[in-house]
Amino acid sequence: MNLIDRETSKHDDAARAGWMYYVGGMTQDQIATALGVSRQRAQRLVSRAMAEGLIHVRLEHKIGACLGAEAALKRRYGLNEVRVAPSLGPGGDSARATASVAAELLETYLARAEPQVIAFGTGRSLSAMVAELSPVPTDRHKVVSLIGNIAPDGSASFYDVILRIADKLHVQHYPMPVPVLSETAEEREMFHALGPIQSVVRLARNADVMFVGVGQMGDDAPLYKDGFVTRDQLAGIQARGAAGEIVGCVFNADGAYIDTPLTARLGGVRIEPGRATPVIAVAAGASKVAAIRAALKGRLINGLVTDEATAAALLLG
Repeated sequence: MNLIDRETSKHDDAARAGWMYYVGGMTQDQIATALGVSRQRAQRLVSRAMAEGLIHVRLEHKIGACLGAEAALKRRYGLNEVRVAPSLGPGGDSARATASVAAELLETYLARAEPQVIAFGTGRSLSAMVAELSPVPTDRHKVVSLIGNIAPDGSASFYDVILRIADKLHVQHYPMPVPVLSETAEEREMFHALGPIQSVVRLARNADVMFVGVGQMGDDAPLYKDGFVTRDQLAGIQARGAAGEIVGCVFNADGAYIDTPLTARLGGVRIEPGRATPVIAVAAGASKVAAIRAALKGRLINGLVTDEATAAALLLG
């Protein structure tokens, strides 16, 4: 190993330890165990990360393994945008791991001089991303929702990304004021026949860039955990081969959408495969690997923000 390689490795170790400490909230004992080093070395690595400016709120040093994974994912899946965040170790919160990296990517679009229409899905990963955004107001861009914001009990959806962004950036915003899941397909069509809803849908479909989450369809499916579908309804779409969902639209292992009486009631804007404009998924975690892989296979997304462990699993499959 030459001098440059040794220095890069030292920076990698320090950046990883700093990430675990400041982002993951891990103790130095936990970091030592995760990295296979002594507690004293873990302490020195964390101190070095701060002393050399590798950690602020954002990770300033790109870990070599993350850069390699980004390049490999681009080649493997023909992606345009890829960001791989360092993993936070066993039991770490994957949404927290990707949050600042996703926010940094979103900020590159917000920094553009030309007006942008940016469409968003919903979920924990996107909410965590918004929490990491720098609060720089902008009035030249528009943000629009790709999915309804009304929960089954009539309350606002808990992970409504659009309102959180609007509050932080004071940007023009267009929520989708329809139920995530209507009572009937006819009711869903009635909502979407309304003029204001049609305007929001057109804006969303013609967005310059989309940021979406990817939901798994196992027994821990967000659609089920958040109360939008029952256990029996989940079992029904699982039996049809459901592998994942994006803005409530369910697809199989090949990334092809599944049409059932239940999915006909979902109020999201379906993202058509092979869009030329960026469709960037922010998703990580072992439970989401199959869903992300299916979305990639079906070309429902052309960009990805994930973490190291998820990237490695996607490259193995």
